[in-house]
Amino acid sequence: MERTIAKHIENYLRDNQEDMLIFLKKLVATETPSQDAKSQSEILVFLKDTLETLDFQVSISTGSLTGGYLYARPKLRIKNQPIQLMVGHCDTVWKKGTLEKMPIIDIENKVSGPGVFDMKAGLTQMIFAIKTIKYLNLECKVTPVIIINSDEEIGSIESAKTITRLSRVASRAYILEPPLGLDGMLKTARKGVGRFTLTVTGQPAHAGLNPDQGVSAIVELSYHIQHLFALNDFEKGITVNVGMIQGGSSANVIAEESMAVIDVRVHNERDADFISRKIFALKPISKDTSLKIEGYFGRPPMEKTSRNQDLWKLAKKLGKTININLEQTTAGGGSDGNTTSLYTATLDGLGTVGDGAHAKHEFIFNDKLTERTALLTLLLTAAP
Repeated sequence: MERTIAKHIENYLRDNQEDMLIFLKKLVATETPSQDAKSQSEILVFLKDTLETLDFQVSISTGSLTGGYLYARPKLRIKNQPIQLMVGHCDTVWKKGTLEKMPIIDIENKVSGPGVFDMKAGLTQMIFAIKTIKYLNLECKVTPVIIINSDEEIGSIESAKTITRLSRVASRAYILEPPLGLDGMLKTARKGVGRFTLTVTGQPAHAGLNPDQGVSAIVELSYHIQHLFALNDFEKGITVNVGMIQGGSSANVIAEESMAVIDVRVHNERDADFISRKIFALKPISKDTSLKIEGYFGRPPMEKTSRNQDLWKLAKKLGKTININLEQTTAGGGSDGNTTSLYTATLDGLGTVGDGAHAKHEFIFNDKLTERTALLTLLLTAAP
């Protein structure tokens, strides 16, 4: 029975592959950089209109700092039926006008363009999985609920609260981020991501007239940078990177202030706590300097919990019915799956196979768009 249903799903999606590609290209043609809140309105309204034709009740919540997010659920739903989340984002890292230098190209089974892989293909999968369920009259024993945010690339700074609230009551969550590698490995674990700033205040003085009266904030910062890099432990998967520094006001002034931005990645909460304590324990080395330390882990680690592994095993089993030999992996970057995994079974990387996230060669494979939509459809119709 499973293989028969899987075959119907595959056939329907293959027959509609051209429509899927047209839909995807519309999404990519709508440029949506994270920092441009106004740019998100067009794509969210387009997605809202599309979902409403599929008998979903849809609302858009505008953000105060971001473009907000879309929330959708079926208009008709069975009372007390558990819910399952589909989570995606419509924002990209690409600035407005990128299409002029990086146009949409569809050739040799590949579609390339800004945001096509990360992750407008995933949004297309959401829509066409719902279309497939509706057209084939398939039953969902777990109500599908959709959230599409516009601030994922900048840390889901406003949508995280809603994602958390929904995750607490969901029985499972599917994250439509791209899979890893050309083999399309699903992500069953992700590193936690922390962002910290270290600001040093020293004593300014003229570098030529009275340098002995100054205490350089830049020199003080350099000591701490060395200490921070010493916290790296690649065997444990702990990375601490000072990726940005700034300071001083002029070459002939002993710097009064300097600042470093620190990116931290860890596999588990234990290491997150350990590194956080180390950073906040930094003390001034030079006399007459002071330190201000701010930051936290905005994305906690997505660990290989037993419930996540159960969901992975389900995907592995269903993949075989459509001749996909799925593999799992751990990703170094964070996503909204880091949040959902704290509260419910989560499977990430369910997007379309391709390459080039945040890179100029970004693309997806056309045939994998239908393949991974078939997998998502099977997961949505699976028993709880």
